[in-house]
Amino acid sequence: MKLKYIISILLITAYSSCSTVKTVPPGESHLIENKIIVENKALKSSELAPFIRQHPNSSLIPGWNPFVSIYNWGGERDRGIYRLFKRIGQPPVILDTFLVKRSITNIDNRLTSLGFYNNQVRDSIVISNKKSRVFYIVNPGKSFIIDSISYKIDNPVIDSIVKNHIHRSAIKKGNILSENSLERESNRITAILRNNGFYSFSNNFFFFEADTISFGGKANLYIKIKNYTRNESPADARDHNKYKIRDITIYPDHDPSILFSQSDVKYDTLNHPNFTLLSRGDRTIRTSVIDKMNLIKRGDLYNERTATISYDRLVALRFFSGVNLQFDQVIGEDTEDGYKQVDCQIRLTPSKSQGYKINLEASSNSNDLYGISPAISYYHKNLFKGGEWFSLGFMGNFQFKINDPTKSTEFGISTGLSLPTFLFVKDSRFKHYVPRTDINIRYSYQDRPEFTRNLISFNYGYNWRMGERLFYTINPLQLNIIKLYNLNPGFYESLKDPFLKYSYRNHFDLGMGSVIYYTTDASAIPKKSFFYIRMANDLAGNLISLFNSSLSRDTTGARLIWNTPYAQYFRTDLTAGYTKVISPSQSWANRINIGIGYAYGNSNVLPFEKLFYAGGANSMRGWQARSLGPGSSAIDSTFSIPNQTGDLKLEINSEYRFKLFWRMEGALFADIGNIWTLKSEIGREGGLFKIKDFYKSIACNWGVGTRLNLEFVILRLDLGMVLREPHLKQWIGPKDWFKKNTYAIQFGVGYPF
Repeated sequence: MKLKYIISILLITAYSSCSTVKTVPPGESHLIENKIIVENKALKSSELAPFIRQHPNSSLIPGWNPFVSIYNWGGERDRGIYRLFKRIGQPPVILDTFLVKRSITNIDNRLTSLGFYNNQVRDSIVISNKKSRVFYIVNPGKSFIIDSISYKIDNPVIDSIVKNHIHRSAIKKGNILSENSLERESNRITAILRNNGFYSFSNNFFFFEADTISFGGKANLYIKIKNYTRNESPADARDHNKYKIRDITIYPDHDPSILFSQSDVKYDTLNHPNFTLLSRGDRTIRTSVIDKMNLIKRGDLYNERTATISYDRLVALRFFSGVNLQFDQVIGEDTEDGYKQVDCQIRLTPSKSQGYKINLEASSNSNDLYGISPAISYYHKNLFKGGEWFSLGFMGNFQFKINDPTKSTEFGISTGLSLPTFLFVKDSRFKHYVPRTDINIRYSYQDRPEFTRNLISFNYGYNWRMGERLFYTINPLQLNIIKLYNLNPGFYESLKDPFLKYSYRNHFDLGMGSVIYYTTDASAIPKKSFFYIRMANDLAGNLISLFNSSLSRDTTGARLIWNTPYAQYFRTDLTAGYTKVISPSQSWANRINIGIGYAYGNSNVLPFEKLFYAGGANSMRGWQARSLGPGSSAIDSTFSIPNQTGDLKLEINSEYRFKLFWRMEGALFADIGNIWTLKSEIGREGGLFKIKDFYKSIACNWGVGTRLNLEFVILRLDLGMVLREPHLKQWIGPKDWFKKNTYAIQFGVGYPF
């Protein structure tokens, strides 16, 4: 497709986007903009924007949303292609003046919470050609600056704790006096007190008074903590007491359907020094593991943070489907030193410990090449009754042509064990979350017409999290041993490039790796827009290189371990993604992937397993896996089945997802990117990455897809159409679609990204 055709399509779509009022009823208007005008430079409009009740359709680029136009293509009809247009598209937001009034109220309330009083908020609605713009004119009222802060606390112990933490106060002299800051301060102090034994304390015991009359724009603030709540009178006053933990009772096999009041429920009782364990049957998890996960101890002061951490640690085992902590005040039984007491009950509901997962990817292209990649795995979440995760998986990758003996077969088996501890490393520092030690072993067998490859790998590492959003994996030991057999002499001799020849040799790969992952929403199925970034790094061969002087060489000069050259390289792979949830039935997912690897020292090229490739169900969907690039190079004819690889990868994916009917979903997507080499290779000169003109070898595709969302699994079918073929250095127009090498059909499980 020539560039002028693309520009024409964009112009037509942009023009049609102007017609966004076709389905707007008479007397109504399409809301296209909200704008907040704040007549106070100290206050930003972004502070008030979240409190507007009605928002216009979101834009893919500022002021442009083609999906509203697509919706309008459906007109007033609701069948056939017209219904499809409405399913794919997004209906225009119709201005609701009632919601405008509610927004004004919300903005006024927000201003008050920020410390502005007697505010003036009004709206101005401008309607033209059935399109409306709403302007919110905000004139914040009078505010007061805190001139002094005084505390009056009846309880001397609480008074001492508050003053010891006053340096972190949310209220500072010189700040605006606001309900928002007062609430933050009361919540902060309440949390501190509840972490220091004051089990029954709440922020309802706070009283705030401000003298704003005598100081002209300034306020003297008085913070009081009483012995009665805001809803009570002084006659209801009682002492604030510290509480200690008396008894801890743990139910490791709690069934929510069984009422504890039933007298016929029988328990097996185990008296542990730290708790009492009541089981209804055989214990599903070791007592020592529960003791390690639970940080609440008998005789300790009540600490709400400790309770929360214990809850998180028990959940992190991923063995219990339900974790419930309950504290009950003990009436009339104080400790000898005068503390009140609470009892703690922890109810743990075990989940199904064993199961299996099935995954299947399949593809077909216009060159009659088929690919099937099945995988099945078994898992056990509590192998030794200690929260150990065990997995055993089998995978395959089969590529073939109908009525053609040429084929490629790959089979693999892997097993792994994850332990809820840091083996050989003290994990006492990890109080908040449960660190894990991972041990994984994998064997892979690959049989191609040109060679047979065997791979044995072993990984040992640790993974943990920091907070709710940041995850780490460190593998201090990564070992791969690659052996080639049945190497076709004709194939090997046909490789004129020494770099390619080096790829098809035995390798010994010993190194380390790491993964850092950050996300704004770690839930399994995010309901709101979210962002994530993941960086994976590998470094190999440097430790072995320290002993080069004692290692023998082969005929190429490479140092050997067990008669096998060892690999020396670094590799990094960065992925970032953002999914915008437009509505419960629509989302827009985006991803960028950049990867680079470089061989040095004892290696001339990356090990085959570490090279990058493009194409397939989760990559450039207009091509089958390993059939694109590098750069503008043609497919290497020495391979019976495409096997294109490179040292560098750049890929950008975008996908608009929408519901169709029942459990069916639709998708429109576009992918751009390619792979390149970092060293010039004979016969693949077009694959070399050059910063000045790499854009000339960028590949593009677009496509449509359907998904069957069964909640527990998503089955996906995508049709990817080539838009730009870098080898031909030309755009592919509609008249050439569905011809040889212009499309691919991809089947997968789950979303592509």
